[in-house]
Amino acid sequence: MGSAGEKSRFKMTKERHTGTFEKALREGKVDKDFVPLCKYISKTKNYFTASSCAGRIALVALDKGETKKESAFYRKWHRTVAEKEVIGAVKEFSGKVLWFKQESLILHLGTDTLENAKKILVACEKAGIKRAGIKVAKEGRFIVEIIGTQTINTPVKEDGKIQADENFLNYLVKKANEKFSKNLKVLKKLEKEARKNLK
Repeated sequence: MGSAGEKSRFKMTKERHTGTFEKALREGKVDKDFVPLCKYISKTKNYFTASSCAGRIALVALDKGETKKESAFYRKWHRTVAEKEVIGAVKEFSGKVLWFKQESLILHLGTDTLENAKKILVACEKAGIKRAGIKVAKEGRFIVEIIGTQTINTPVKEDGKIQADENFLNYLVKKANEKFSKNLKVLKKLEKEARKNLK
């Protein structure tokens, strides 16, 4: 059981994160597929969302050394994509290195006790999410990181030369769309389990 001070600090932390979520929602900055889950979490007594991405398909530009700090989204889509969208963007790219990525959901949920953090992990397990763990463990504040496993990550162009032929690019897009759709099904399952187990 936490002290009154810890409970008060948690309440303030939850209110701050809920306010941030509501502001992002008003500004259209929340992935639409995450809105139902995040809205539910914000109304619970013991949980809050810290950051989230429902998943995306992207083309990421890197410098020659492929350092992360130089990376930038050349194109990104929070939906399934058409082959011509991706191929057209790859052909137009004039930077150093271009990677094709399909990224899965990532969500950080906060709560006040270890017992409640374990409830998040149980909900993830029931939803079929294999990568979830407690990232922050302090008195009165626990953060659980949830990461989906549906991913693709491969270079497709370097120094002006496309490294994958059009057939393979089409294949990548097809697989990315399949994985993106599977990712959304997992997200729906997580929302269902959250509504049952997180209060």
